[in-house]
Amino acid sequence: MWTTWWRSCLRASAFIFIYLALVCSAQAQELLCEVQINSQGVQSVDKRVITDMQRAIRDFMNNRRWTNDNFKIEERIKCTLYIILSGTVGNYTASVQILANRPVFGTSYESRLLNYLDKEWAFSYVEGQPLDFQIGTFTNNLTSLLAFYAYTIVGLDYDTFSKLGGRNYYIQAQQIGQNAQQGGLKGWTAFDGTNTRFFLLADIQSVVLTPFRESLYEYYRKGLDQFGEGPEKAEQARVLLLDLLKKLKVGYDQRPVSIFINTFLDMKADEFINMMKEGKPEQKQEAFAILSKIDPTKTERYQVLIK
Repeated sequence: MWTTWWRSCLRASAFIFIYLALVCSAQAQELLCEVQINSQGVQSVDKRVITDMQRAIRDFMNNRRWTNDNFKIEERIKCTLYIILSGTVGNYTASVQILANRPVFGTSYESRLLNYLDKEWAFSYVEGQPLDFQIGTFTNNLTSLLAFYAYTIVGLDYDTFSKLGGRNYYIQAQQIGQNAQQGGLKGWTAFDGTNTRFFLLADIQSVVLTPFRESLYEYYRKGLDQFGEGPEKAEQARVLLLDLLKKLKVGYDQRPVSIFINTFLDMKADEFINMMKEGKPEQKQEAFAILSKIDPTKTERYQVLIK
């Protein structure tokens, strides 16, 4: 009797364990982050330390929960950190290219969310060092930098799925930046130059760009995500793109040196051209007029719209 009862308990426990494992495997954290490190600028560094650093950074970005939402594996936000190290062993400086993409539904195309070069990374790291982080306190500059960009990337992604959907994540990134100021390292304050992460986030959160951010949702969900569903949807997408560009121009007129606007235009030039090149002549002319005004360095590329 007891043997039968015990076996039944084991079967039930095994079933529960398998069920929980299946549930967990069907969910994932928010980020799918690739980390690449170039350490040629660091003298006498052991490759093992760099490998350990790369693993630690990747695990920090990918294994933490940045939201309260459950993501399927295929829904994770793809991002990449290209880290060019310099400095001395243990105490590093770095330039880091931060990239993030958003897939377009029903296609293999991925639209760029972020492409930003941060030249002001400075941090200490020793092999095996745990990367501790708490949102309300400053622990070290490395985890603050990583968490800052994790929340910024999540915020940009969420802005494309609902109007101003990234707001709470930008607030988290802002809090991290404010706490990190006590570390005294560059990039966290308004006094560290105009092309810094401080101003990147300030631009994203600015009231001036709120209408533009609101239109990002329309552009992505009713524009890009449906662009390939036939001529009517493609036309709708072009109308939404023109609305986006008009609102972007309003922001540009008030903040012409905005890092976020310039970064956005650098990422989207080819995407805009490809969407508009089959549009009506008046649409292409209007798009060209706006783009050549707010992104004059690429005027020659945009001329394909009016040829």
